Amino acid sequence: MSARPRPLMAALALAAATSLALGAAPAVSAAAPVAKAKDPKGHDFPHPDLKKTYEATKKYKSEQAAIDDGYLRTDDCVEDPELGGMGYHYVKPANLGSTDPTRPAAILYAPDHKTGKRELVAVEWVVPNTGQPVPRIFDRNFDGPFDFPPVGPHYSLHAWIFKKNPKGVFTPYNPRVHCTPCTEDKQHPKQQPEHKQQP
Repeated sequence: MSARPRPLMAALALAAATSLALGAAPAVSAAAPVAKAKDPKGHDFPHPDLKKTYEATKKYKSEQAAIDDGYLRTDDCVEDPELGGMGYHYVKPANLGSTDPTRPAAILYAPDHKTGKRELVAVEWVVPNTGQPVPRIFDRNFDGPFDFPPVGPHYSLHAWIFKKNPKGVFTPYNPRVHCTPCTEDKQHPKQQPEHKQQP
């Protein structure tokens, strides 16, 4: 994975500082049999617990509902020129450290270039690395650890449950998400590079 962009670092730093004041949410492992489930639009979920995530977070299709529930709004959109975008990260400090399927630390919005509004596209869990075993959820290890000052060491896991990601539900970047309008030739190449892992 390429270096995490500075806007996200700032958002996570704010969340981390607030979480330390409030007390980070305890990490909880989720164990469930692996089976596919479908969301109401018919998209496959690679793990049944993602349906719980969908049900708990679908209300955030309303940006105001997310803000009212404690997710901190940002105007910084994250995009990698090779991998695609993540969008705008709205972080809820109280959920930092959670591996509960219904309590992601961040929800992600992408700009809808036709309407000018933001659409809910994904969710993300962020767990500080305190030397514990790699966090797991949905029978899957988190990505990381990453160490980006001032956030510090942490693990993260994305789930693209509101916008299909052709690279996979749990891939951090989505080649279909772009922060600015683009042309098919320049920014939507037919062959997208594989997800980059941090050395």
